[in-house]
Amino acid sequence: MKILVLEDDVLLAMDVEDHLTEQGVRVVGPFGRIPQALEAVASTDLDGAILDLNLNGELSFPVIEALQSKGVPLIVCSGYAELPELKSKLAGLPLLAKPWSPQKLAKLMDKHFSNKPEQSARNG
Repeated sequence: MKILVLEDDVLLAMDVEDHLTEQGVRVVGPFGRIPQALEAVASTDLDGAILDLNLNGELSFPVIEALQSKGVPLIVCSGYAELPELKSKLAGLPLLAKPWSPQKLAKLMDKHFSNKPEQSARNG
């Protein structure tokens, strides 16, 4: 399974990457900028994506739209997802509130990504 990771916080990106790698996932990225992620979306056959919503003040909606146009399931991570001006734009998308836990991430992956790693259900 190939999962794209878009996260501008280097420590969080490494944490997500480590967790996914332990689950047998091939991580695409992690990327810290929207143009890098858009290039990967265009050139890679992805099984899913985990995206930070706010990248140093730039919202990741262009990447969300690119993934949706290709039918790639995604999980949005954010500490801002409950803000009224963002909530409507994120309606229907699985949200992982920050700070996130490996168990919550595994549950969302099990629910929304196909070809999910068997271990994620056991570890969640």
